Order: sequence, then C-alpha cells, then structure tokens
Amino acid sequence: MKIKRLIAAGLTATMVVGMLTACGGGSGDGGGSKKKGDTLTVAIWDTNQQDGLKQIMDDFTAETGIKTELQAMDWNAYWTLLEAGATGGEMPDVFWMHSNEAVKYMANDILLDLTDYVAKSEKLEMDKFPQDLKDMYTWKDKVYAVPKDRDMIAMWYNKKMFDDAGIAYPDGSWTWDEFYEIAQKLTKDDGSQYGFACNPSNEQDTWMNIVYTMGGTIVTDDNKSGFDDPNTIKAMEFLDKCIKNVMPDANTMSETGTDVLFQSGKVAMISQGSWMVAGFKENDYMVENCDVTRLPKDATTGKSVSLYNGLGWSASAGTSMPDEAFQLIEWFGTKEMQEKQSELGVTMAAYDGASEAWAGSAEMYNLQAYIDAMEDTVFRPHTNSTLAWWNPMVEELKKPWNGEESMADACKNITSIMNEKIAEEDY
Repeated sequence: MKIKRLIAAGLTATMVVGMLTACGGGSGDGGGSKKKGDTLTVAIWDTNQQDGLKQIMDDFTAETGIKTELQAMDWNAYWTLLEAGATGGEMPDVFWMHSNEAVKYMANDILLDLTDYVAKSEKLEMDKFPQDLKDMYTWKDKVYAVPKDRDMIAMWYNKKMFDDAGIAYPDGSWTWDEFYEIAQKLTKDDGSQYGFACNPSNEQDTWMNIVYTMGGTIVTDDNKSGFDDPNTIKAMEFLDKCIKNVMPDANTMSETGTDVLFQSGKVAMISQGSWMVAGFKENDYMVENCDVTRLPKDATTGKSVSLYNGLGWSASAGTSMPDEAFQLIEWFGTKEMQEKQSELGVTMAAYDGASEAWAGSAEMYNLQAYIDAMEDTVFRPHTNSTLAWWNPMVEELKKPWNGEESMADACKNITSIMNEKIAEEDY
C-alpha cells in the first residue's frame, strides 16, 4: 500500500474518533522536520499536560543545553497536521504516538528507528515498562517509541447525590449488579437526575471494561471480533439495560458529553480515565462534591478489570537532529523524569512503581483507586489498522443507544464489520 494513499485514508478515519490534543508531521518517505537551528520542536495533544511537561523539558535544556519548543493543540488538529507532514509537509522533531495509529506510522518509515539508540542507552531501563506497551511501539523487531505513560479507569461518583439518597459511597467492593441497583435508586422519574452516563464512544473508559470484567473480549487472540463471544454479549446486554433505565437519552449524552453532565450535577456516576484528572482537579463543583473509587467487580468472575493504554515518545524519521531528539526521548523515559511526571500531576507513569506520587498530586480525590486498578488490567484492544473497525463499531452501537436496533443485533453486525475490516489489513 502506498504511503500517501494509506495516510489519506487514515486521516478520514482518525478525525471520526474523539480523544485528546497537539501538532504536525514528516517522514523519510514523504516529509521531514523543519530545521530550526538547535531547537527541538515537540508536539503533544493535551493542554492539561503542557505546564508539567514544559518543566521537564526546561530541566532537559538546563542539563544538556539543547533548546526545546513545546506545541500543544487538540486531538483532531494534531493528527491532521501530523499526517499532512507525513505526506510532504513539516513534522515536529519529537511527538506522541498512540496505539490507534502506531502501526501505520511504524510500517511506513515515518518514525525514527530508535532500536540502536535504546540498545546503547545507559539511562533507560526498558524492563521497567509494561511488555504490552513496549510491544505496541515495536514493529518487525525495531523500536519506534519509548513509553510515556499508562492510564487506568475508575468510577467517579457524586457524594452529595449519595448523601441525599442515604446511600453509602461506593468503595470498590460492589458488583456490577449492585452498581445497577444503586444507579436505579439514584435515577429520578422526572428526568432531573440519572444514575449513570456512557456514550458509545466511551469505549476504553466505560463499556469495554465491563466486557473484560465479565469474561468477554473485543479482539480475540487470533485477531477476530469478540462480539460473538457469549460473555461479551452478556456484558453488552447489561449495558443495554443501563442505557434504557439509568441513563439520560442518547441525544443528551452525545450533545452535552457525559463529563459535562457529571460536572453539572445531572448524573451520579461516570467511569473515566486517569488522563481526565488534571482537568477534574480544576473543576470547583467536582472538588466540592465528587470522588473516585475502583470499578465494580463481576459476580461470576470476581474481577474488576481496567483497560489501560499508554502513549509513546517518538521522533520524525526526517528530523535534522536525530541524536538530540533521542536524548529528549531518553530524558522523558528515565525513572527520575517518570517520577517527576507523576509528582507534577501530568499523568500516571509508564515506568513500574513511578505512579505512586501521582496519587498524591490531587489530594482532594482518592486517586489510589487508579493505582489499585493496576492489579488487574487488559491492554486496550487493537489490530494493525484499529480505526478501520473501531469507528464503524462505534457508529453501529449508536443504533441500540438510540433504540433503532437491539443490542444483540448490533453485536452480530459488529462481528461481521470487524472481521471484514481486520481481514483487509495488509501491513
């Protein structure tokens, strides 16, 4: 598959998915980094992480004398510019890579090969990063990114609503069945308050955790759809019950957003990723009224599974400063800077044992719930062309959310969609 056709196709798919924020693009095949003296350009897509990362980069400059320039923007702008760079424009020297896009960029020589750099590094301890995360950013035995972070999922709840209803706060001991019963009690008939909220696009942060907790799967070990697995169907039918009985209508959740509904006191509970904490600690309503606990268990499996994902620090294959780019990536990956990332509340660390300080970065919340979630995790499902089936999956799920088809039929249709798309992957 030619790179320009692949990237152009990926651009349309990428913009359907909403997640976070950053800057743009080049490769050894189709683009390159703009030469800008001795300054490394660095791109990210989350402005909530900007201040903390800038401090870490300033430390790097003080230590090495290498100047850096941080560029932050939103998720869609990030990938639009990165892909434009990959097909002939300009790329930042150093930037984030995501599991949705990693294979496409690695397979087409857009990223700097870090294999020899990593092998010779005396500062990196690659054995301290999760194997799934390292594998995600390795292609044909070549390393294209150093892990940046890992994220976990936990349940946020409104203490005032629980107090008003005379219900004890959740403590991580609930089963999903008990969760549903409580959500029913917190849902008011007049539509002024609901027990729970979740959109089809809240995959990693909500419903996929229920699937894996109940013993199901999204992608099987042999790269087939897991939506025909009886346990996956069981989990999706449970979710369907929540949609019909304890959630706002689909239009309200889609147009307003579950986080906004929660922050405005309309919803008693949402599950969310650790990447949201930096913003949540700045929200006065949440600070006063809300807290977080571990996700519920399944009564049958006894598990409380949290999906996790993690970003990687990559560099452009066309950077004019490859050695300096790796020095910065190496700096971000050291134990000391991973710990500093946590201490500053930027995000959880990828380095094993370095996230404990993050739990104290927002003392108004019980962030230990996210640390505890690391006891039972599943890496976010993916294939070589994840977005090719991920976006159609989300679109199909909008139908049961809107009452247009049964959840059972949606699972059947998604099974066919996924298997067809995965079979078409050719790199």
